Amino acid sequence: MSPTKLKRLEWYYAPAFLLFWFVLFVAVVIPVYFHLPTALRVLDEEARPGEFIAERAERILFAFDMIGPKVVGSFANENLTVQLLHDEVERIRQSMNHELYDMEVDVQVVSGAYMHWSMINMYQGLQNFVVKLSSKSSTSQNYLLINSHFDTKPGSPGTGDDGAMLVVMLEILRVMATSRETFTHPIVFLFNGAEENPLQASHGFITQHKWAPNCRALINLDSAGSGHKEILFQSGPNHPWLMKYYNEYAKRPFATSVAEELFQANIIPSDTDFRIFRDYGKVPGLDFAHSYNGYVYHTKYDNINVIPRGTLQTTGENILSLARALANAPEMEDTEKYAEGHSVFYDFMGLFFIYYTETVGQIINTCVSVVVLICIGVSIWRMAAVSYISIGKVMRTFALLLILHICGLALAIGLPLLMAVMFDAGDRSLTWFSHKWLTFGLYICPSLIGMCLPSLLYLSFNRNDKLRKSFKIQLIMHSHALVLAVVCIVLTFVGMRSSYLLMISLFFYGIAVILNLLLTLQHRGMLWSVLVVLSQIMPFLYFAYIFLALNSTLMPMMGRFGSSLNPDLLIGGLCALGTILSMGFVTPMINLFRHSKSILLGLLVTTFVFSMIAVSPVGFPYTPKTNVGRVNFLNVQRVFYEYDSTVSTNESGYYFDFQDRRIHYPIEEHVDLSEMESVTEDCDELMMCGLPLFNHRWFKSRMKGYWLPSKEPIEMPGTPTLNLLNKTFVNGTTNVVRYNFELSGPPHMSIFLLPLDGVVVEDWSFLKNMLQDRVKYEPPYHIYFSYGKLSTPLNFYFDLKIGDKSLDNPLVELGIAAHYVNFDFPRGESTKAFINSFPDYIFVMEWPSSYERYIF
Repeated sequence: MSPTKLKRLEWYYAPAFLLFWFVLFVAVVIPVYFHLPTALRVLDEEARPGEFIAERAERILFAFDMIGPKVVGSFANENLTVQLLHDEVERIRQSMNHELYDMEVDVQVVSGAYMHWSMINMYQGLQNFVVKLSSKSSTSQNYLLINSHFDTKPGSPGTGDDGAMLVVMLEILRVMATSRETFTHPIVFLFNGAEENPLQASHGFITQHKWAPNCRALINLDSAGSGHKEILFQSGPNHPWLMKYYNEYAKRPFATSVAEELFQANIIPSDTDFRIFRDYGKVPGLDFAHSYNGYVYHTKYDNINVIPRGTLQTTGENILSLARALANAPEMEDTEKYAEGHSVFYDFMGLFFIYYTETVGQIINTCVSVVVLICIGVSIWRMAAVSYISIGKVMRTFALLLILHICGLALAIGLPLLMAVMFDAGDRSLTWFSHKWLTFGLYICPSLIGMCLPSLLYLSFNRNDKLRKSFKIQLIMHSHALVLAVVCIVLTFVGMRSSYLLMISLFFYGIAVILNLLLTLQHRGMLWSVLVVLSQIMPFLYFAYIFLALNSTLMPMMGRFGSSLNPDLLIGGLCALGTILSMGFVTPMINLFRHSKSILLGLLVTTFVFSMIAVSPVGFPYTPKTNVGRVNFLNVQRVFYEYDSTVSTNESGYYFDFQDRRIHYPIEEHVDLSEMESVTEDCDELMMCGLPLFNHRWFKSRMKGYWLPSKEPIEMPGTPTLNLLNKTFVNGTTNVVRYNFELSGPPHMSIFLLPLDGVVVEDWSFLKNMLQDRVKYEPPYHIYFSYGKLSTPLNFYFDLKIGDKSLDNPLVELGIAAHYVNFDFPRGESTKAFINSFPDYIFVMEWPSSYERYIF
């Protein structure tokens, strides 16, 4: 049978073809993504016993929100919030089924320390509010741990992070304590009081609490946004049985290995207690977080108004069902027995969930890729047979189209990245920050242009009719499949579990190729294209859904990504990847229409129009209350004491740690920054830049910091006290001297230690890790110290090996940074006036900090 000559469609059908995919996105993907269940009210409880009641949880959330910011060491965190938890748990105790359950409550006050990146993270008197619920009929000593935190960042009431999860836990505790449905394994509800500090209270629990050794599995509940569905973004590790229970019991699954790998690659600028439980307790688990609307995350706008009641309902139902299942899981008896490697997991638009082990994933990815490659080979042989030309000639055409398609893929990625570089070079990064739709014209359209351009030009100017145009279009699709198959196999065997995305794309295209071969539609005009279009609807819906979720999560995060990297590159690259996966097999069909070059022209015009909009006032990144910019600064008073106790420096100013790429430019018209200068030279000359760097993140970004001298001395709400108690030689030696100190001050302080030339820190009272690995940890050393309920002074010592140096010579620099973070400490009038000068589209996170540098 000779092939039917391709009759091309009129050009005006092309917009309708592209509009079809856009309508799918708007009419299906967006509604499904944003759908939340109807929240249950207290009035529904009688008719639906044993179910999660969002209204009750919301009432507690109102009370949590009204407390305001809850910084570690503040009265709000250590007293008001703990009292709120106590009152709510007592209400649950009064209503619980005492015949079936036992409830134990313990308020742990804990002190300890651990290494956190480049600093010793030391804590004292932090509080964990812990509740253990167990069935009287059970003797199991294997506990399920459910964790969230109640402390917040400065200035934020933390209603989303992490108040919403906290009240979800309280309602789950109430439902389970009043249910007639008992469970086998006790459940420990950990409301931890210092996650933002960072991660101190969870470390205190898992390393010191009496119930910690019995915890066999974990459900960690945190937030990187406010509202919407909770995403499962970390699992295990190496415990796929947990995914089995999530698959069976999560009513509305929302999970992907892509998020797990992005998080573990440190692309997401956050961390959770999950890491502490994993590393210090070896407890496998599932890590959940609300990730939508990260614009208000860690700001004063993270309040009750941005948490839909449906958010509490969907999260509550999922976690309640999962907790019940895990509390009855036989795997809890010996979890190590079921450690079988990493999992690959993903949901399809919340409708169903798929998971399998990494090993199974390797088999699936390889088999799908190989089968598709075989089908491509058969298809090419069939084309040669029905065209009465040699298969070698068809292969040469295929090779040429493959090269052109690879060039197209390079352009599909390169053009959006070029747009990102151009906008950044013109100080126009983050134009999409308040208007996500701008990414369509700035990145998606250029990606479509790049993907289409090489092959479209080839087909437009190549008039060789021996191989029909319909076959050439199919060869372009085969080229795309070949590239995906090779990349899929490579990524699979380098351990990237996200390679399942490529497998999905190949799987559905392979179905279309197989059906076209079986039904001999491949050479019947355009009938083959119908199956290809139909086969691409499911993967398009999935890829549009997953990349909508990723963009909705990552785009707000770019507002706190730091100033070193161009965030447009990440978002542009993400949009390009989403375009390639969702439209890679669709774009070649543009060649089915007459005047197909006009489609490219339309995409080009769209890109130009959107670019003009982006550089207009519409492209200004920030919007008051909803999409605010972030500026972090310290109100600093710093004093440098020399060895003879004289003062060489005594000055006040503001130390800025700008949070996004636009640094200070958006505030220049409102705030007098004329005397602001970079601290790079100070960082080269002074220990810790001569500044009270707060924690490891502030230290990491110090070279991008700025100093603005204040016009008036900054009033400090207090003064830290450092007392040198004694200085003695150690064990009768004459070359090792011990300095004993006592330090008191606010709940957040840092100690910086720099031995001078020829002097070595031999020992100290802190963790020994830094001294045991001097290659990894070089001076100056950073010891971060915070306290909650207990404010007793910190006593510490360090031993210096001084060699032949005299005690009368300078031996060590010691810096004391005191941070008055919470609002128990007042700001001075000049500082208040400075804060009020910032525009309403900027959220300011600030606090007074003093810094004293001593030489001993």
